Amino acid sequence: MGIREEKAQLVQEISQKLRDSKSTIVTDYRGLTVAEVTELRKKLREAGIEYKVLKNTMTRRATAEVGLSELDQHLTGPTAIAFSYDDVVAPAKILNDFAKTHKALELKAGVVEGRVVGLEEVKALAELPSREGLLSMLLSVLQAPMRNFAYAVKQVADQKEQA
Repeated sequence: MGIREEKAQLVQEISQKLRDSKSTIVTDYRGLTVAEVTELRKKLREAGIEYKVLKNTMTRRATAEVGLSELDQHLTGPTAIAFSYDDVVAPAKILNDFAKTHKALELKAGVVEGRVVGLEEVKALAELPSREGLLSMLLSVLQAPMRNFAYAVKQVADQKEQA
């Protein structure tokens, strides 16, 4: 396979990742040590998120293919991109938390559900509860009426026993 075919294949792979990803976050990792990048990759991998260092020229070709050229202005300098295929919130949350303690990591922009978003939206996304957090909130909301109902049934049963 020649260099041209390899590049075309890489552009196809990036395009597919951009299409399949529910949430994509573009970062500048310049200044992070190898150990820090390894630690970050591990945290992301544990959450099912792929973190790839990609050439900006190849990524720009892919964004043109999938209609996300708005992202191109953020593809400067050493770029690593997080792709999440399940959880919309997790990559923003993990990267934002990591950036708080590792100032060298810079979040730039993202793509959420097919829409390019800026840094402020990425940070707002990072502040949302995780999928698990939302599910536990929902569960507690659903359990409250059940507890009240169970309590009411017990009250009625107690009253009948006393009668």
